[in-house]
Amino acid sequence: MVSSDADEGVTSVRTDGPGFLTDRDDLAAVREEAVAFIKDRVTAAGARGVVVGLSGGVDSTLTANLAVQALGNDRVLGMGLPAHTDADNAREAQTMAEGLGIEFREVDLRPLLDLFEDHVAPEVAPDGGRRAIGNLTARLRMCALYYAANARSYLVCGTANRSELLLGYFTKYGDGGADLFPLGDLYKTEVQALAQQVGVPRRIVAKEPTADLWAGQTDAEDLGARYSAIDPVLRRVVDRSERVEDVIEDLDASPETAETVARMYVDSLHKRAVPPTPGIDDRGDGSGGSHPLHLAPMANGL
Repeated sequence: MVSSDADEGVTSVRTDGPGFLTDRDDLAAVREEAVAFIKDRVTAAGARGVVVGLSGGVDSTLTANLAVQALGNDRVLGMGLPAHTDADNAREAQTMAEGLGIEFREVDLRPLLDLFEDHVAPEVAPDGGRRAIGNLTARLRMCALYYAANARSYLVCGTANRSELLLGYFTKYGDGGADLFPLGDLYKTEVQALAQQVGVPRRIVAKEPTADLWAGQTDAEDLGARYSAIDPVLRRVVDRSERVEDVIEDLDASPETAETVARMYVDSLHKRAVPPTPGIDDRGDGSGGSHPLHLAPMANGL
């Protein structure tokens, strides 16, 4: 839910609803747990710090903020990786990095993307389309982040939230590729609430969410609804295993929104799973997939 702050003339985000972590005490505990998580993962991996891809949006700004709280600003690298990025968002990413006192590097990926579109795409898939190029953009960003992490013995600190992960609204081996997701247990509306509490500027919190995969792209247009409508459906259908029909009746969600959310959750299961193996000689997990190895991520990104 978006509300207007009459005193300052800006927009702030307020989330209401059972089960959401949005009151002050809950958010304080969430912040402490997220900060401890980052510190523990970096320590366990023997890493020197983390690299965060900064877009100028609320998820990446909050992630960088929590990383600084966990590690100090000298162990956090912010990277701006524009390709189709609005100039205002690119400037905002740098402004947020400066405010946090972290090192910031910006690399324009447009020339590399153009090279791929001119020389590779026509040979392998001439009709790949805008979405394929958008996913390529996310994967190029992942490559740049891991290159920096590899060179510095850092971990890649991903910025995905629970809403995106449950919907499969991320690029496999793109923004879905990271060593840790500090916001991965928080719905988008909870991320917005936490960001407000830790002092992220309200103009960032209230900004229209975008994955920045092509010019003018927005999450709401892609998903068909805003997170204020999506998150309560996910909370009921996924966390509480309730039927879509009951969600529609109790939350007054449109049938189209509820059904789309439920379908996206089911259809994207593969994006949240370890790539399967055949299970030869009973070496799989019983469902055709292999057992993931529960090891700390390597500090050099390998």
